[in-house]
Amino acid sequence: MNNSLWNFLPLSFSKVRKSADSHNKLVEKSPNQPTLFCIAYDLPPLKTPIAHRANKLLGEFQKTWQIHVLTGTTGGYLSENSHIHYIKSLYPQTLIKWLNKLRLEKIITLLIWPDPEIFWFLPALLKGYQLIKQQKPDAIFVIMMPYSAGLVGIALKFLTGLPLVISLDDSLSCTDMHSNAVSWLHHHLERWLENFYVRQANAVVYVSQFNLDLVKNRQSASQKSKFNLIRCGADPEDFTTPIELKNDNSYFDIVYTGGMNGWYEFYHLPSEKNLAKKLYKAWLEWGYYHRSKLDYRSSSPVFVGKAIKKVISQNPEWESKIKLSVYGNSFPEFVVNRVLQNQNIADVVTVLEPLPHFQAIQLARQADLLLITLPNRLDGTPGGRISCKTYEYLMTDRPILAAVPPGENRDYLQDKPGVWLVEPTDIEAIMQVISYIAQAKFAGDPLRFNRSHLYAELSYKNLAQNYLQIFNDVCFKSNLKS
Repeated sequence: MNNSLWNFLPLSFSKVRKSADSHNKLVEKSPNQPTLFCIAYDLPPLKTPIAHRANKLLGEFQKTWQIHVLTGTTGGYLSENSHIHYIKSLYPQTLIKWLNKLRLEKIITLLIWPDPEIFWFLPALLKGYQLIKQQKPDAIFVIMMPYSAGLVGIALKFLTGLPLVISLDDSLSCTDMHSNAVSWLHHHLERWLENFYVRQANAVVYVSQFNLDLVKNRQSASQKSKFNLIRCGADPEDFTTPIELKNDNSYFDIVYTGGMNGWYEFYHLPSEKNLAKKLYKAWLEWGYYHRSKLDYRSSSPVFVGKAIKKVISQNPEWESKIKLSVYGNSFPEFVVNRVLQNQNIADVVTVLEPLPHFQAIQLARQADLLLITLPNRLDGTPGGRISCKTYEYLMTDRPILAAVPPGENRDYLQDKPGVWLVEPTDIEAIMQVISYIAQAKFAGDPLRFNRSHLYAELSYKNLAQNYLQIFNDVCFKSNLKS
């Protein structure tokens, strides 16, 4: 052992012992609940995946920690034991509406960065600092998106010295979620921002191994230990409520839960795309920095709808018996109806507004086939996105049709029972899967799959324990330095 280490030990022994005592106090404090200050812009009653995830995770955290939540959601709520602090954004809504009416939305996207919630930063910072001084929490936890919430967390860490854990549901580096930046400068700013999050946080959590590796590989060696993979999940209790078992083999119901964003790709028929519309679209896209080329058409029911029509044409006795139901539409009704009509799939596709999350799960549990579809990657490279519905679907026993491109979602589902993987725009392959599974249903022997071995892996209760371990570790290390 070298002399420098011997010299270090006497000087640091009392500090280490003090820090160890602090760690023990943290553990001993568990019955009295340590305090977590959480920044979660999205909370219920919002129906976004991030709001749902925040609800499930924080609900588990509060069993052992006191929770104070800073949010931008009007009427945001968790359980009775959580302390919710709503802060209104300074977003200049009247000005933005006026600029939009003048068709200056491109200017808005160039100037407002990293997202519109940047106007929430200052009031959230002031209120957060006040609350931290009053409550004296043990750590700060940020759930993103929006990305501006991460800046609030970093500023509060700087002002208070508390350890900071950041969870990125959607990485800024994810070329599926962020295929374009509004300019070359914004591309580099966003890359810098994600690196900044990593450097300033005590720990960072990613939901995608692909995105985690992408960001981790560009960090210095001293930063790489901060990375943690904790995927999204599902709550087993949501899947234990008794459901009506339908023995009617006269119809076949395909279910998709969540929003789709490929509608406008089909809104205009090719003959309707005149020069003025093309010029306006070119103006909106002018100056963009393209990280990847995505085919948003496959984030729509069009290809599955056409596959259903083809199945019925080959099996006329199934006419009016196969339907796709999409729950979670946020696009204008006139847009949806126009697409369904001009693609000739209105008779086999039904699109409905978002439902309460629990209700959507119960519908998924009764489906004959569950659908996941994501935008196709035209360059064939893998992507880092994984749909949150993936985990909820796997909690059921129903067959799953995953029309997803190469990347995280496909890799994760590769060896899971009862999952058929196809290319997002491959109508022929989609048709074959639907035909095979429908044949079994109409024959009175619907396909079911036992996935109970996955429940522990998917459970939010277990995922929350991984987070709590991170909180304990960063608190211990923080005390070690104090």
